[in-house]
Amino acid sequence: MGNNHTGDIKIFYGYKILFYNYSTHLINSTFLNMDPVTHGLIGATASQSFAEKDILRYAALLGAAGGMLPDLDILISSPADPLLNLEFHRQFTHSLVFIPAGALLIAGLFWWFVRSELYFWECYLFSLLGIATAGIADMFTSYGVQLLWPFTTERFAWNLISIFDPIFSLGLIITVGFSLYKKKKGIAWLGLIWMTVYLLFAVTQKQKAKIAAQALAKQRNHFIERLIVKPTIGNELIWSTRYVSGQMIYADGVRINPLSDPHVYPGESAEIMDWQEQYSDFEGTVLYQDIQRFDELSEGILVAHPDHPNVIGDGRYAMLPISIKPLWGIKVDTTQPRQHVEFNTYRDASQEVRTKFKNMLLGRAIE
Repeated sequence: MGNNHTGDIKIFYGYKILFYNYSTHLINSTFLNMDPVTHGLIGATASQSFAEKDILRYAALLGAAGGMLPDLDILISSPADPLLNLEFHRQFTHSLVFIPAGALLIAGLFWWFVRSELYFWECYLFSLLGIATAGIADMFTSYGVQLLWPFTTERFAWNLISIFDPIFSLGLIITVGFSLYKKKKGIAWLGLIWMTVYLLFAVTQKQKAKIAAQALAKQRNHFIERLIVKPTIGNELIWSTRYVSGQMIYADGVRINPLSDPHVYPGESAEIMDWQEQYSDFEGTVLYQDIQRFDELSEGILVAHPDHPNVIGDGRYAMLPISIKPLWGIKVDTTQPRQHVEFNTYRDASQEVRTKFKNMLLGRAIE
């Protein structure tokens, strides 16, 4: 069963449709998802590694589709309940129990396009390999995935790479591209090696950032009750460290140059909101229940947004690692306790923010 010109055209349009449909998803889920292109590349790498030369391109297509399918959960939403999307995101579609069913769905859809080149079991195998990478790949990032749903709603996150890491993705683009061009699955195995080496490097970077954060807290005479260490967008140099001590959360940035000592950028702090006490008069209302849901999604780290009145934000995320201004949050209207809260993002991409981030990347002073 070899490739032919018609098959190549099918593959080209298959890729085009997949990536076009995901473009909107990429824009709307920037801070919650690994980008769909990288998901597709990881899935393609996994499926290519087990394909013969003549069907390598079909394997890559099916693997890419499998890697991207689970993130279609971003489409689950309700205008009446803005938090519904957050609750379902990285939930059942990313769980281990969904993998066989998701692979069957992909194989069934693509079988009509590739049935002259592949057996159905081959379609299913490559789809299975691709979709099996999705939940694990998202665990490399922050926010977490409900990998063991429905047995537990715990979110697992290793906080090793950013949801968008151009160096990580570039290595996969090169290996997947050359594997397709040369029709050699051995090159795809280089992609697996690249991912392993990069993630091991990320582990060492994270550990250095963790040690730096612990040392900083010790200098301040703070006892760390909880420590969150994660990379900033698009790089492994600047790490966001946030720790809880008492009722306060402290945000700092750490630049980890592998060839020199860590450089710490002290940041802001804020009081963790005691929302149960503040909104005790509304217990039992939709408003109170929504705050409780958002508190669970934010792992209990809620802070008041300093620039937006009546906005409760997720204290774990901000545009800058040194900032305590939440990247997203809910707007509470106590005059409408029977209505769902509003959910909004508060991205500040001003010149000042970009300059500070650039200076941190270059190891310069940010004042």
